[in-house]
Amino acid sequence: MKEQWKDIKGYEGLYEVSDLGRVRNAKGLIKKCPLGTKGYPMTTLSKDSKLRTFKVHVLVAMGFLGHVRTGTTAGLVVDHIDNNKLNNRADNLQLITNRENATKDKSGGSSKYVGVTWNKRSSKWKAQIRHLSKLHHLGHYTDEEEARDAYVQALARIQSGLPPKSVLVKNRLS
Repeated sequence: MKEQWKDIKGYEGLYEVSDLGRVRNAKGLIKKCPLGTKGYPMTTLSKDSKLRTFKVHVLVAMGFLGHVRTGTTAGLVVDHIDNNKLNNRADNLQLITNRENATKDKSGGSSKYVGVTWNKRSSKWKAQIRHLSKLHHLGHYTDEEEARDAYVQALARIQSGLPPKSVLVKNRLS
């Protein structure tokens, strides 16, 4: 399959991004993309004598997934499906909520459910939810699905304007 190139929004005719995660200028020269402080490949684009730095995976998502940068954590974020920050191919990127990304399968203690992690110390599944910048512990469970249910109940309470801490958690084992 041939590499596909698309203009970078706001930099049309100046820069393009490919579905393989590469960036080139109008002359067709591939730009070097050094790693930023958090390990993501970065590139600097210039327009009207102004420089702006971008994460390469965000440019790929803008070009191939229709991602729109909102400037707020409430919108969708670009996620590396395989958790490899260097794999910026369009087929390895997805748009998910900030909440999903924050609890997505990180190495070591992940669950397939948002808000649920494996706790080595207790050998149980831990459910927790963040609301108004505070992390709420929802309990430890022997069953991963019970931990998920506690998270879902807490999220429903938050969405209906109630605090998550007063969630009645059945079969709580902590």
